[in-house]
Amino acid sequence: MKLFLDTADINEIAKLNETGLVDGITTNPSLIAKSGRNILQTIEEICSIVSGPVSAEVTAIDYAGMIKEGKKLAEIASNVTVKLPLTTDGLKACSTLTEQNILVNVTLCFSTAQALLAAKAGASFISPFVGRLDDIGSDGMSLISEIAEVYSNFNFSTEILVASVRGVQHVVDAALLGADIATIPPKIMSQMYKHPLTDKGLEDFLIDWKSTGQSIL
Repeated sequence: MKLFLDTADINEIAKLNETGLVDGITTNPSLIAKSGRNILQTIEEICSIVSGPVSAEVTAIDYAGMIKEGKKLAEIASNVTVKLPLTTDGLKACSTLTEQNILVNVTLCFSTAQALLAAKAGASFISPFVGRLDDIGSDGMSLISEIAEVYSNFNFSTEILVASVRGVQHVVDAALLGADIATIPPKIMSQMYKHPLTDKGLEDFLIDWKSTGQSIL
């Protein structure tokens, strides 16, 4: 399972990319606004740090505008993935950009029917928002299970990119269901390292080693 970071924070991206565990980046207008930086410059800098796919979202809501903005974003770097909303115009733009060999991430997916349409439109990635579904009393992971089954039935190449991840368990559940990718805030990646028994075990080992008076070097 691949792990993407869901952020536009250059410092966080650079720090976590050094672990060798970051497979890509997703951004959106809200994350860009939070960074306070220019979107084109930010995407360009992220692409210079991370070699995997970097999702950059259009802000246009009409087909013509999406195509124009999508091409502009794709020109930034070869690893840019154009992020489009799951609307009629978004799916039309997805088909057009895919035909031009531009990677497309269709976002704001909340149903299996939507995911099916995105796959038929040639999306490289589909982004179901599990956390937002959980927030309204639905089961976000049931959606991932259904999409995985449908895509398997018809051998769709669209990758399932689990988004709106709220905690480590979402990542684990997505992996168990066979999702291709989870995109997570930096704080959740940091939480994935943590377990109290790991900390306690390391502490015990160090105490015992110190008592030997030895040194490896």
